[in-house]
Parts: sequence; structure tokens; C-alpha cells
Amino acid sequence: MPIYNKLVRDRIPTIIEQSGKTFTARILDDKEYRKELQKKAFEELEEYVQAETDGAALEELADVLEIIHVLAECHGASIGQVEQIRAKKAEKRGGFREKIFLIEVHDE
Repeated sequence: MPIYNKLVRDRIPTIIEQSGKTFTARILDDKEYRKELQKKAFEELEEYVQAETDGAALEELADVLEIIHVLAECHGASIGQVEQIRAKKAEKRGGFREKIFLIEVHDE
């Protein structure tokens, strides 16, 4: 019997039941939920980093984006508000599209 001890998507219990299996789960309190979302974000980012095809990478990025949506809600915001913050930062400091890799800064 595999033991997971991790946050799963909302429909996973139904999918498990439909496969004829049983499971044990519990509902997290808000503090535990945020902590588990943070852990899940790292897990999904690691899966993205290890993806070997564009298709697999996009699947993992979709998972990361889902986590970002929920984390925004946990912090009392919408993904639209996060996008506004992102756009302001991009306007002020730029994005990452120019592929600039900073080596060092010299004090002169």
C-alpha cells in the first residue's frame, strides 16, 4: 500500500474511488494548506526542470500555474492582481526575454 502524505488535486479522491480502491485522507487547516502548497510548488518546479520534451514541460508549467493561482488566493489576492504586480515589475525592471546573464558588477 503506497503512502503519499502530500497535497493532491481536488478530484483525486473521486478518481481513486472510481478505480475501485479506498484511501485515507484529511482536510488541512489553513496553515498546513499553505505549507503543503509551497511544498507542491517546489515539487512541480522540479518536475518542470526534469521534463525532457516541450510537451512534458508545458504539462508541468500548467501544474505550476495552478499552484500559483491557489497561492494567490491564500494570500488574499486574485491571479489578476498577481499579473498586475508582474506587469509593473516588468515595466520597471524588465522581464527575462533578452537572455541576459550577469557575470559581475565592478565597483569603480
